[in-house]
Amino acid sequence: MILHDYFRSSAAFRVRIALNLKGLPAERRFVHLRKGEQRSPEYLALNPQGLVPMLTVGGESITQSLAIIEYLDETHPEPPLLPASPADRAFVRSIALAIACDIHPVDNLRVLLHLRDAFGATQEARDEWFRHWIREGFGAIESQLAARASGRYCLGDSPTLADICLVPQAFNALRLEKDLSAWPRIAAVHAACLEHPAFAAAVPAAQPDAE
Repeated sequence: MILHDYFRSSAAFRVRIALNLKGLPAERRFVHLRKGEQRSPEYLALNPQGLVPMLTVGGESITQSLAIIEYLDETHPEPPLLPASPADRAFVRSIALAIACDIHPVDNLRVLLHLRDAFGATQEARDEWFRHWIREGFGAIESQLAARASGRYCLGDSPTLADICLVPQAFNALRLEKDLSAWPRIAAVHAACLEHPAFAAAVPAAQPDAE
């Protein structure tokens, strides 16, 4: 397996966590997003979306972090990243999708740069945009997690897809928020995850391409 990766990409961060939880090695190829390497003809020939992560397995190239993680869970089912019961699986997916579909897309680098280039948004305005969507999303997720609080992680005592998505988004939040104290349940889950070797090894600062 080859993982096309960038240390600061929260979507790639998710896949790194999943690979570590599964104990799966992958060759790493780094795509520097701030230098625009994702838009090179060579990379676009592999991934027309021009994004990371991308996982190449044999002749197949899989894009989008949740699709990659689902592939890993189906092909390497232990440990499972989704709970056994349909209701619990739906809950875990709802947290993951709230992050991957509602928070992350509007706060990622290409959106922030478009706000600057197309609309003249200042750094202060872009930072406030970022904070707004973090607060909106985390406020709702905090309530969901608190209502079903049990165990160390988002649901129970084993990491799931929800934790895989939550931790990278918490890292994003901490870039502009002093701490996670406004969301105590999220903060507790984040702290528990970082004590797990699979999460600790996946953090941006621990990557070979970290700057």
